[in-house]
Amino acid sequence: MPFDDVRRSGPGRGAPERAINLPPALLWLILINGAVHLLRQALSQSVDHQVLMQLGLVPTNYTGDPGGPWWSLLMAPITYQFLHGGWVHLGVNMLTLAAFGAPVERLLGIRRFVLFYLSAGIVAGFIHVLFNWDSSDPVIGASGAVSGVFGGVLMALWQAGRMPSLLPVAGIWIALNVFFGIFGGTPGSGGEPVAWTAHIGGFVYGLVALRLFVPGALAAPSQPPPADGSR
Repeated sequence: MPFDDVRRSGPGRGAPERAINLPPALLWLILINGAVHLLRQALSQSVDHQVLMQLGLVPTNYTGDPGGPWWSLLMAPITYQFLHGGWVHLGVNMLTLAAFGAPVERLLGIRRFVLFYLSAGIVAGFIHVLFNWDSSDPVIGASGAVSGVFGGVLMALWQAGRMPSLLPVAGIWIALNVFFGIFGGTPGSGGEPVAWTAHIGGFVYGLVALRLFVPGALAAPSQPPPADGSR
């Protein structure tokens, strides 16, 4: 977690480190998301709408006649992850990313973490397209990628033997996404439909794909030694 490197000063201790010590890729992702949203505030409503339609992920652009230029089809699966519906939407996603992304980046390293994060967002986006193939509304936000990071950190904890079972946490998380997807009410949604299939798609991808980014690094969950000391 971003708070796991705190050092207290005292006799025989080195200088204290920062209480919030985000690794570099995570920090840059948060800054870029914030900068993009800040820049959008300077756009007129009509221009911002064009940005959302061309850089957001519009399902019918992939399942029907493309409603924008060819480059939009290539860029949207990545660029939609950096667009948000409001400051609350942005803040919730970035706080969640900061909470769960730090241990995953420290496990994977900078390059593999960025690839893992973006690929989770891409998979999440196309899961949304699959289930909403006739929608012309753009889906935006980092929630799918962040869900992938959450799945990744759960898998890492389980593989390290620090979580006895993935099923209870994963089941509750999926059930919550289905509930809020159907009834709404998540922070920052503003009453708009929640792309819950993208959240679940990113989460499952994170669970399954993490080991692909750290080949051989994750073994089976460790078992405690027998009580009698035999091996």
